[in-house]
Amino acid sequence: MTLHDDAVRVLDGLETAADSQEELRRLYLKHLDEHADGMWRECSDGHVTASSLVIDPVGGRVLLTFHRKLRMWLQMGGHCEPGDATLAGAALREATEESGIPGLRLLGEVPVRLDRHHTPCAWHLDVQYAALAPDGAVEAISDESLDLRWFRYDEVADVADTSVVRLVEATRSRL
Repeated sequence: MTLHDDAVRVLDGLETAADSQEELRRLYLKHLDEHADGMWRECSDGHVTASSLVIDPVGGRVLLTFHRKLRMWLQMGGHCEPGDATLAGAALREATEESGIPGLRLLGEVPVRLDRHHTPCAWHLDVQYAALAPDGAVEAISDESLDLRWFRYDEVADVADTSVVRLVEATRSRL
């Protein structure tokens, strides 16, 4: 099974409650149906990306990265790579690389939500997961970040855009 096949499988099986999420799910599937290269950054019509919100439920906080290129606080995530076998694996890889935290584990294999946004390279059709931080997790800034910082749930709206706020809310509802 290819990463493209896995993405179709994940999206086919994703149950969405909100109409906006269902509309995105269909748009993602249509994109993948029309673009054999729809998983890769080389697809100029947009591409599927994978991200994870790193969460510490015991501490009531999330780890956000101040993205080097976009200059905003975001969850960990980015482009899929040829070595990624699954979307969930890509999301976990990105979270581990960008947070520097070993031992992260996904909060289930099902995405928390979908978010489509335009970036300097193309449209990103982001499949968003959540990753649980182990007790005593210590973050380490990667070359993709200018900063990493833990924020209490109620602080996220003060520093991040609505997409991140919605991801925090959706993640908390699954805890």
